[in-house]
Amino acid sequence: MYEPNDADHLAEHEPPDADWVAAWFKEGGAVEQELQAALGGPPSERDVTLARMGDVLQATAQGMGPKAAAVWAGIPESVLHGWIERDPAFASALHGARALAFAHGVQTGRQHTPAMIRVVLVAMSNGTTMLDALKVADFREHRFRALLRGSPTLRSLLEAARRARPARRGTYVPGTYRPRRPGRKPPAQGGFRLVRRSAPDTAKDSDDS
Repeated sequence: MYEPNDADHLAEHEPPDADWVAAWFKEGGAVEQELQAALGGPPSERDVTLARMGDVLQATAQGMGPKAAAVWAGIPESVLHGWIERDPAFASALHGARALAFAHGVQTGRQHTPAMIRVVLVAMSNGTTMLDALKVADFREHRFRALLRGSPTLRSLLEAARRARPARRGTYVPGTYRPRRPGRKPPAQGGFRLVRRSAPDTAKDSDDS
């Protein structure tokens, strides 16, 4: 009879690669497009909206607030508020998701959950700073740093989220092409300036002679 040894046990429970986790958070839309392509075409606006609404409900049921849920779903927070105002069915479902989280004692700020870490990683991979990402997830900074010190896995995930940030393309603009600030005159070019003198009055010159 085969009995797994310690090496097999460790390999079976080996945590996934941090870069893979960060990519998985960001590739949800691409996965949905592939699934829709299997049905014969690109997703409609309705399909995309319902998928994002489902993501918001999932995040809310795990204790996330509106701002964090919007990050989770990959939508602007203003879009989420628009759905709440214009779609009574979605607003009712959102209320139910909040009630579900409350009934099971899921409260951000007082505890740390995998959902909060997910929001932090997604926000950071989109270019948000760590401190701003913690605010979005309602993660107390001192608790997060204490958790970070004791968790090599979390440190690896944060580094992966930073690497997943979109590249910033900077273009050098010469100083002569940059717009000057209002109310300030451009610096003088050199120690002299060219002036145009009027043509001499030849008739007056002849009279004076």
